[in-house]
Amino acid sequence: MSLFRTLDSADVKGKRVLLRVDLNVPMENGKVGDATRIERVLPTIREIADKGGKVILLAHFGRPKGGPDEANSLRPVAAAVAEHLGRPVGFAADCVGSVAASAIAAMKDGDVLLLENTRFYKAEEKNDPAFVEQLAALGDIFVNDAFSAAHRAHASTEGVAHKLPAFAGRAMQAELDALTLALGSPVRPVAAIVGGAKVSTKLDLLGNLVKRVDILVIGGGMANTFLFAQGKSVGKSLCEKDLADTARAIIEAAKAANCRILLPIDANVAKEFKAHAPSRFVDVDHVAEDEMILDIGPKSIAEVETALAGIKTLVWNGPFGAFELPPFDLGTMQVAKTAAALTQSGKIKSVAGGGDTVSALNAAGVVDQFTYVSTAGGAFLEWMEGKVLPGVEALRAK
Repeated sequence: MSLFRTLDSADVKGKRVLLRVDLNVPMENGKVGDATRIERVLPTIREIADKGGKVILLAHFGRPKGGPDEANSLRPVAAAVAEHLGRPVGFAADCVGSVAASAIAAMKDGDVLLLENTRFYKAEEKNDPAFVEQLAALGDIFVNDAFSAAHRAHASTEGVAHKLPAFAGRAMQAELDALTLALGSPVRPVAAIVGGAKVSTKLDLLGNLVKRVDILVIGGGMANTFLFAQGKSVGKSLCEKDLADTARAIIEAAKAANCRILLPIDANVAKEFKAHAPSRFVDVDHVAEDEMILDIGPKSIAEVETALAGIKTLVWNGPFGAFELPPFDLGTMQVAKTAAALTQSGKIKSVAGGGDTVSALNAAGVVDQFTYVSTAGGAFLEWMEGKVLPGVEALRAK
């Protein structure tokens, strides 16, 4: 990955390595509820420690109000990291100043230490130069392994990268490799599936994708806005009618860019938004006034599957319907399984991301069968929108 500096070119032996990780994990009764983010950074921690570096973990947690508070302390997370790492992890009750400096000074090569929540200081989110200097003074090298926080220009994600030799950790490297594969220099033809509730939250994404992909599949609630823009009745469906002109403009931009847009041709509709509500399949021209579109229908599923069979690269963000409520999970589940099968047979490369998308792929049991699944949320979306991510740019090879 020549675009970014990685651990391959870092000499960490005997060095104090500030390693920015994402440990903003869900806690339940003092225990970590989901350790996915911890698991993702273990390879980088192990590699630096095994090469004789002193691993100093920097992380944020929760949304503290700009001062220390027990509810947002990383102390219990240190114990969870140690458990998953299989080796001791020290904890310092501050992330700067004498407390942090003393704890680091006591470290031996190969030791791992977690510093307290960087967001206990308002200066962190302000990327305050003085705070950046305080953090940088604690290390010799900076490694960023927190892609999920890379869209923020904070002191511990971007500021420090300009003060110390900076490198991408292995999780960051995997993410950047996957995103380059998906949209940077993909093997064509490329298809993007974009679902979710609202067009308004994904205008930048759709605008960027029509210029970058060959096929754009639009699903979820946002597809209703496009159907309405084409003069179809969408009944009681979730629909941003005030964005009809915007939807038509996106369709025109796609035509100009030679990007084919796939919209639902049939749907599973119901009169109530609840699990197992009585429902029926109808063509999108025949949605009754008292019905709402809650998923794509079998003709639409078949059309999407046919499209996927003819591509080489897939990017996916957002479900096709109300996948949390059966039977309105069918479209998302079926397409997910098809995409996974095509990936496993070597026919396509597939990259997916976003909270709902990850939940849907987990529900379909295929999250491990995609080429890469990003857990980064906002950062993944901003990358897909074509935006510059400050924490990533700071790692770019000069």
